[in-house]
Amino acid sequence: MKKRKIKKMPIIILLIIIIGMAGILFINNNNKLSNNHKSVKENTSKDKAVDKKEMSIVMVGDVLTHDAVLKDAKKADGTYDFMDMFEYIKPLIKNYDLKYVNQESIIGGNQFPISGYPTFNAPDSIGDNLINVGFNIFGLANNHAFDKGENAILYSNKYWKSKDVIAVGTYSNKEERDNIKVYEKNGIKYAILAYTTSINGNNLPANKDYLVNVYSNEQAKEDIEKVKDKADIIMVAMHWGDEYTNTPTNSEKEIANYLSSLGVDLIIGTHPHVVQPIEYIGNTLVIYSLGNFISNQLVLGINPAIGLLVGVDITITNGNKNISVIKKELLYSYSNNSKEFKVIPFSELNDDILSDYKNIESKYMNIVGDVN
Repeated sequence: MKKRKIKKMPIIILLIIIIGMAGILFINNNNKLSNNHKSVKENTSKDKAVDKKEMSIVMVGDVLTHDAVLKDAKKADGTYDFMDMFEYIKPLIKNYDLKYVNQESIIGGNQFPISGYPTFNAPDSIGDNLINVGFNIFGLANNHAFDKGENAILYSNKYWKSKDVIAVGTYSNKEERDNIKVYEKNGIKYAILAYTTSINGNNLPANKDYLVNVYSNEQAKEDIEKVKDKADIIMVAMHWGDEYTNTPTNSEKEIANYLSSLGVDLIIGTHPHVVQPIEYIGNTLVIYSLGNFISNQLVLGINPAIGLLVGVDITITNGNKNISVIKKELLYSYSNNSKEFKVIPFSELNDDILSDYKNIESKYMNIVGDVN
């Protein structure tokens, strides 16, 4: 019997087909694995995506409408216009989200004569002009807040409520004072409080301590606890310290440390009328004194004529807060023999405007310090 001869070619072709199919299956599986791996990477990338929110604030000091400032702003028709005094400031602050100024001269209305020191009553136009410059947060708690009494505060509060700005530190009733608002900018929720340690020896009417936020540790704690779980950032404007000293007092230091312990992120100091240092207490940025913004205190020497502008960047990245100083510039409250008032940044000065201004700048920036 003859053995059947097996043909080899068909077997080789079959093997090639089998190997090819196996290769296709391998490639498909490998692509699936690759796609799965890519999907995992994409998900991981999404999990690690940076959640960053950012907000900026610029701050200047005391607005003091002394008699000479008022006289310079008064027009022939009896109205007041301060805009020329701030021509250098508007472009300097325009790119910040929040713009703070301490309105130390109360806008008390026509029920009282317009007046300067020692008991201020500023015209509405100072508020209108500062808003026009770009300021949108006004601190009202200061030692001159009660200069004209309760009716002036009620008028002032009504005035500020009619504007699209934030004004803090004086209130028309207890409910208003106790209802501490939380605002939002660029996804960051923030609260701002304002206190003064003095109202020049005046006494608030019985049961009306809400008119001016006079500082106490107890009140500050109560207020901060109301917003601590609602706000990402808590700012406190403090009117404190001793006038005309460039060194923070022990009281300023004690209050700053206490506020820091309560979780305050930024402290904005005013009242000394001169600049004081900037420092961190833990994670709290403390600006002890911004000095004057506009005033006629050049008559007391150069010290109160030098104010400070501070720009701060606030970022929250994946829940972690960072507060850093991005700009520090000295401001000169210039006048020509108590006329032609103008707030001039040192970057715009020359020796004709302020003799030896470079050395003066170096002296006062050394007081401020190199915190950033």
